[in-house]
Amino acid sequence: MKVILTQDVKKVGKKGDILEVKDGYARNALFPKGLAVEANAVNLNNRKLEQKAEDKRKQNELDEANKLAEVINDKELKFTVKTGEGGKVFGSVTSKEIAEEIQKQFGVKVDKKKIQLKEAIKGLGGQKVVIKLHPSVSATISVLVVGA
Repeated sequence: MKVILTQDVKKVGKKGDILEVKDGYARNALFPKGLAVEANAVNLNNRKLEQKAEDKRKQNELDEANKLAEVINDKELKFTVKTGEGGKVFGSVTSKEIAEEIQKQFGVKVDKKKIQLKEAIKGLGGQKVVIKLHPSVSATISVLVVGA
């Protein structure tokens, strides 16, 4: 019997896969638990429409990420931090502060989790920071830390 999986099923397949399974497995396990539906004309057409909508949503996300990358790529952010004797920095510059500064300067919202910063910047000077906007789109921004 041909079925369309409505959820990921361990050791069987991923959501949206069209599979050939035994009749008993489909009727006794997949259908009652809502893990699959029969692969008839109506359900195949619904799957095709859902796939088109998903592709369009993914393309929109990619376009948004590209627009965002154009705005912030190769720009510079300047942070002034308190320093002590010998140029010792009090505090640090975190990904949260970088995201807030991008919002303030460029008017675009970037999630702090997308900023690829291994650890907070704790020294003076410049550093390149990569922002992963989408799995296939990244932007680089310069962060300059100066003492006050």
